[in-house]
Amino acid sequence: MAAETTTVGNPWVNILIFGLFVAVTLVVVLRASKNNKTAADYYAGGRSFTGGQNGTAIAGDYLSAASFLGIVGAIAVNGYDGFLYSIGFLVAWLVALLLVAELLRNTGKFTMADVLSFRLRQRPVRIAAAITTLAVCLFYLLAQMAGAGALVSLLLGISDKMGQSLVIVVVGALMILYVLVGGMKGTTWVQIIKACLLIAGAFIMTIWVLALYGFNLSELMGDAVATAGGNEALLNPGMKYGVSETSKLDFISLALALVLGTAGLPHVLMRFYTVPTAKEARRSVVWAIWLIGAFYLFTLVLGYGAGALIGPERIASAPGGVNSAAPLLAFELGGSLLLGVISAVAFATILAVVAGLTITAAASFSHDIYANVIAKGKTTPEMEVKVARRTVVVIGVLAILGGIGAQGQNVAFLVALAFAVAASANLPTILYSLFWKRFTTQGAVWSMYGGLGAAMLLIVFSPVMSGSETSMIPTADFAWFPLSNPGLVSIPLAFLLGWLGTVLDKGREDTRVQAEMEVRSLTGVGAEKATSH
Repeated sequence: MAAETTTVGNPWVNILIFGLFVAVTLVVVLRASKNNKTAADYYAGGRSFTGGQNGTAIAGDYLSAASFLGIVGAIAVNGYDGFLYSIGFLVAWLVALLLVAELLRNTGKFTMADVLSFRLRQRPVRIAAAITTLAVCLFYLLAQMAGAGALVSLLLGISDKMGQSLVIVVVGALMILYVLVGGMKGTTWVQIIKACLLIAGAFIMTIWVLALYGFNLSELMGDAVATAGGNEALLNPGMKYGVSETSKLDFISLALALVLGTAGLPHVLMRFYTVPTAKEARRSVVWAIWLIGAFYLFTLVLGYGAGALIGPERIASAPGGVNSAAPLLAFELGGSLLLGVISAVAFATILAVVAGLTITAAASFSHDIYANVIAKGKTTPEMEVKVARRTVVVIGVLAILGGIGAQGQNVAFLVALAFAVAASANLPTILYSLFWKRFTTQGAVWSMYGGLGAAMLLIVFSPVMSGSETSMIPTADFAWFPLSNPGLVSIPLAFLLGWLGTVLDKGREDTRVQAEMEVRSLTGVGAEKATSH
């Protein structure tokens, strides 16, 4: 490994800025936690956020380590094909806005399962929804933890596995602390602060990079090609996804997962419950689209900027690999200080997203499985929150172990897998529940378990897990599924199973409750009341 890329910047400056950032966000979380009196406060921030605040927090939740570290790295190394991640993530928001945002807000209370079990049988649907929520959150957590390990190892010059694993443990412990103390209110404020800082940081770097090239984008791209040894493929489609027929199918699979996955992501859906009305839910998505859209335009400049000023070879050889492109670019532009600030923002990004995921998973377990299935509704909100807090610790430990196993993978790629699982396990059932009157409990259960099972099975037997040098287990080879992303097979299969389960079901659901759900989802009448019946 080249000596110049072993440590970037001054580790002590980096640690100091990190420490300052963590201290400030902890103070925010502690202040917010003083108002956590009820379950609605802990899960939904007391529904006290405005559309603008919630939209910024959604952007904070959505612009994860994948968006910043993974995409900038993917564009720097793969050019045009890396930018497809940005396009996919952004287009996905339109699906979420047009199909599910308002209807979900009107129908649910705290979790995605509230919507799915509204007119179906509570017990089987809540168990299935909680399991799929936990699976998606854990997959997403893997990506964030791997990103944290890559980032901090780059800053502190830690290139051995043991040191990176220790970093992941520290991130996990901090995350557990944030969520235990702050609940949704504290987590939301951390996400708002972090979204503002991340977008501002990316904006400053974008202007800086463009200024170096006289605000001429084509000159910047030309320089990126020159740094990559005159590789014109950086500017054209197909560098990564056009090499073979398999890679083309992989691209279609990835696109499907990215575009359909957002509308099935439990931690993003849960944010719609933190606003008081459906109108504010709509406003928050519009805010989020503007902020996220601007950010993804910045990634194009930052990706090619990293390619031009640093080059794919130096990026690949740095600790953290592809995920280190953005921090290396910050160091190239503004030395240790800008590197420290940008890295602290990226670190806060990881902490905030991880906290949002953890509270979603914990809420799903305590509200859906404990309160509605184990305790059969005979529990107090205080007990429910206590169970949620215990769940946070368990999920934190699992995320730490998974993150240690996923080191070295591109974070954007790992998140794409989480999207595929969300689109397979959750989206068909959400759409069928909202739009198909005939849909039954059997259809919902078949679709959720079938979609989740298919996605997980295909990932295990794909090149992601084994069979190549970049796999999670490079020494083994049990890959028989050729695609790296399972979306192309698992998403249509989940839709088919939902339809089949319903058509073959002899029983019918309560038409009165179905009509109530339709009225509520479209008008919002009765949405402020509890949804248990």
